[in-house]
Amino acid sequence: MQRRQLFAVALAGVLAGGGLAACGDSPNANKNAANGAKTDFLSIGMPNGTVTENNNPFVGTSAGASLGYKWMIYEPLGMWNNVKPSEPPAPWLASKITWSPDWKTVDLEIRTDATWSDGQKLTAEDVVFTHTMIKNNKALNTFAIPYDTITADGDKVKMTFKTSQFTTQHKVISQIPIVPKHIWEKISDPATDPIKEPVGSGPYTLKTFSQQGITLSVRESGYWQPAPAVKELRYTSYADNNAQTTALATGASEWSFVFIPSYEQTFISKDPANYKMWAPGVLGIHGLYINTTQKPFDDPKLRQAMNMVVNRADIFTQAEAGYFHPEIKSITGLPEGAGDAYIADEYKGKTFSVDVAGAKKLLTDSGYTLDGTTLKDKSGKPVTIKLSDPAPWSDYQTTLEIIKSNFAEIGIAATVEKPNQNVWDQNVQKGDFGAVVRWTNGGSTPFDIYQTVMDGDLYKPLGELAQQGNFGRFQSPEATAALKAYSGAADDAARATALATLQKIFVEQAPMLPIGADNVGGAYSTKNWVGWPSDADPYAPLQPTQAGALAVVLRLKPANS
Repeated sequence: MQRRQLFAVALAGVLAGGGLAACGDSPNANKNAANGAKTDFLSIGMPNGTVTENNNPFVGTSAGASLGYKWMIYEPLGMWNNVKPSEPPAPWLASKITWSPDWKTVDLEIRTDATWSDGQKLTAEDVVFTHTMIKNNKALNTFAIPYDTITADGDKVKMTFKTSQFTTQHKVISQIPIVPKHIWEKISDPATDPIKEPVGSGPYTLKTFSQQGITLSVRESGYWQPAPAVKELRYTSYADNNAQTTALATGASEWSFVFIPSYEQTFISKDPANYKMWAPGVLGIHGLYINTTQKPFDDPKLRQAMNMVVNRADIFTQAEAGYFHPEIKSITGLPEGAGDAYIADEYKGKTFSVDVAGAKKLLTDSGYTLDGTTLKDKSGKPVTIKLSDPAPWSDYQTTLEIIKSNFAEIGIAATVEKPNQNVWDQNVQKGDFGAVVRWTNGGSTPFDIYQTVMDGDLYKPLGELAQQGNFGRFQSPEATAALKAYSGAADDAARATALATLQKIFVEQAPMLPIGADNVGGAYSTKNWVGWPSDADPYAPLQPTQAGALAVVLRLKPANS
């Protein structure tokens, strides 16, 4: 699962590419509602900047993925609620999902009443085709799923795997969109084709695409569930956080996942009766990935010293407005609450604290020298590092500035670069960076956190795209083995042993410096639509780019009905 898109400041009130004011005159503003008429569309925004016309559900940088509308067109086998990560996925395109005790086989019964938006029937062969295509194409197998056999018998599908899928079951079932065989078998390169005319099993089809906005229309017939009340979904990619926040505050945008500094004053206070925020936590984190192929940052002692000076409290209060990404306190990197039960005995109660003196001692004991305010490596060269994140992501940019200041206290000179999102994403995947703040995948256990950072099976040589993890090219056969041991363990005791090993490596080698916990929340309005998830009814994530966003849209009803 792509954890999130983060967002933020730059040119307030400007739409990316379109130059439209983020105000009540937006084409997405619900003017009918203001005039008392029944509203039939929902305006969804994300502060992602310029997007390219790409509706490929397997391309993480596509407009469909970055704005989230791919999940309105394509559907998974099961619907996983990552707000309640330990619960199994609910049946969706598969009406029944049965895993073997060793988690190496899953038997699926594919529903017989689903059709593609072009009218053709969805069958078990489409499911087999989709997963076989992923199995045979490394660029598509972003979760590194170890497929073995994939077969169909009537309406039933059986998939077997070379290893246990205990930790990846939710990915197999809920993070892979099923596509129609009769269309995709004709596509020469499914990993790069932009899919200009997407055909899916979901309740919506693509109506229009432009830089000013993307519109999806509800299917007239053939959807296997009752049709959603929302007849159109209108997506806009705003230039930055400020533009997105302005659109939310004026009602031009009704739903977004966006970082809002002083959100109560900036957003909620504009319409306290209708403007809401919900930010449920999950087992995923954000942190500074360090490129371990670049010297001297291939040295664990240097990375450990850097970890010792990061001021996480400052980042939480200054960069995350005291709410968005709760401070990581455990040195294991696991978030409070969701991760407490998984912390190994060795690290229980051990928390981060800024220790500049201790970091300096560690460095000098390891062969580094401090020449005034400059740290020099073992060869006598000044230690410098480039920190990089997209300019519109204000919380990340503030975080980088804090980290830059923190590193200066131990003599490391950092510079901050601000590429656009697509360039940044490609650089991260290719390993062309010094250090970046980025998220991890999330799951039902801490496995996904550590896998994203340390899994050797996700390792790619510099220049090759690493889409799902190990962006820092960290190499630890012990960590890779422990991840395999955890995912393939037969009991909780074996998992605990493997997890303790992973935490020891994470703490002592610091391949990524953890900063904040993740959430899958959102800002939304109840003025036109009601039925949103909440603490009282956490039936789905509230982030519109998550697969579960479809479950949200299907539950919405007009506020005036």
